[in-house]
Formats: sequence, structure tokens, C-alpha cells
Amino acid sequence: MTRLVLRRLGTSLLVLWGAVTVSFTALHLTPGDVADALIGNSTVTPEVRARIIADYGLDRPLPVQYVSYLGRVLRGDLGQSYQLHESVASAIGAQLGASAQLVAGALAVAVVVSTTLALLTARRARWIRGLSSGLELIGVSIPTFWTAILLLTVFSFQLGWFPAAGGEGLSGLALPVIAVAIPVTTLLTQMMRENLETVLDEPFVLTARSRGMSDPGVRLRHALRHVLVPAVTLLGWVVGLLLGGMVAVEQIFSRQGIGQLTLAAVIGKDLPVVMGVVLVTALVYVTVNILVDLLYLVIDPRLRGAR
Repeated sequence: MTRLVLRRLGTSLLVLWGAVTVSFTALHLTPGDVADALIGNSTVTPEVRARIIADYGLDRPLPVQYVSYLGRVLRGDLGQSYQLHESVASAIGAQLGASAQLVAGALAVAVVVSTTLALLTARRARWIRGLSSGLELIGVSIPTFWTAILLLTVFSFQLGWFPAAGGEGLSGLALPVIAVAIPVTTLLTQMMRENLETVLDEPFVLTARSRGMSDPGVRLRHALRHVLVPAVTLLGWVVGLLLGGMVAVEQIFSRQGIGQLTLAAVIGKDLPVVMGVVLVTALVYVTVNILVDLLYLVIDPRLRGAR
């Protein structure tokens, strides 16, 4: 287990190093002067411009600039936003909590709903499976921003059940969470149902049934465990889908978060913030996938001794 963790940490460091390198390369490939790219649409005095050149070492050779940039990132220094007049780390930190709530809520809803639907529809009547498959096809086909607009129109503007924009607490979080969770739920349900139907044909399931175990007991106590490993694998991948969907959802529901910060930075050409968001996103993705690897060992103890 220790070797597995160390090996996973090693590959994760390579991914993070790649993200830092790509960010540095993108900065120096932007048209025009690098200092102008860092300043963006802001207006600064010649003294501030000279300080930016000195801080980033733009007057030094490119390899030296790269080593200096890598060192700042390792120290947690993601640069300065000259539009927000604060450090990139503090700007991202102020918005990270709201986005984390949205992602955690969407993951929780997706896992609970998809597991329930898969257990209820696997090996059932044809019309039940057909109805579930049709709804899943619709859910995965509709873009997230369109789903968000529909939810906002029906449940906020027409029914008035939820706040239309910027709501606090669970009432303000419900519709954004549902909008982000729908495509993830449909993908998980399809995958879990197909795997569950395969597992239900295995000999150990027949043995459990021959002992008099009920159908719900077989599904919950025996079959579900074998489905969770591929489901957790897919969850590690869909984190990227969730992070991508936040930009549109936070904009539509006027929520604070990383998505809003990224959109404002792109529009305002605030390149340090964009680069900081890329690095933080890579760190989150790597962390989630490490947790996924550890969850394998919890779900299936047989993997602890496997090479």
C-alpha cells in the first residue's frame, strides 16, 4: 500500500510539473510583451511595470525565469492580479469554498441517485429499463447551461420555490447542484446498471439466491460492491466535467466561485489569475484521483495484496 501511494504521488508530481510548465510556456507565447500580458487591461505606472519585470525576472534568460517561476509556485506564490489588486492565491482562496460546496453537493446527489436508479432498474422489465435509458439519454445530451436555464425558469421564475440569483444556504444551492449533477448522474447510472446486470449473472449471486437471500439483499450486499470500483474510477474522471460545468452554472445563477473568477479573468485578460486557476484545478484533479486509488483498497480488500 505504501508503494502504491508513493508511486501515485510520483506520477501526480509529474502531472503538476506539466501544468506548471504549460502555464509558463503559455505566458511566454502570448503575443506582445510578457509584462503587458501580466498587466492585462490594467493601467500601471512605470514604477509598477519595472517592479513586475523585476519580480518575474523578465530581464533574465528564459531558463532562469522558468526556475524562478517554478520556485514561486512551490512556495505557493501564484503571482499578483493587477486588476483585482491582490495576490492570485488570495483571490482563488476567497472563491474556492463556494465552488467546493457546489462540486461536493453535485457529487453527493449524483452518487445517491445513480446508485438507487441502477439498483432499481437492473434486470427489470423492458419498459422500466427503456424509460430509464431514455431519460439518461436526454440528461447526457442537454448542455449544462441549458439545463440550468430550464431549472431557473421553471422553479424560480414560474413557481418561485428557489431564489433566482445569488441565494444563500440550501435553497440557493439546490438548483445549481442539480444542474451540475444531471450529466454526471446519467453517466454513472448507465455504467452502474450495465455492470450490475453482468454481476447478477455471476455464480456467487446464484449461490446467494439458493441460500434464500432476497433480491434486494443480493443486490445490496453482494452485487453492489463489485460495481463500485468502476463507478469510483468514473467519478475520478468526471471531476473534470464538474469543474468545467461550474463556469456556466455560476454565471447563470449569479453565484460566487472559481467559475465566475475564471470568466472575469478571461474577459479582462487577467493572465495571472487564469494561470493560477489552471494550476489549482490540476492540483484538485490530482488529489481526487489519489483519493480514488485509496478508495479502491477500501471497497475491494483483495486489491491490497495485488501488484
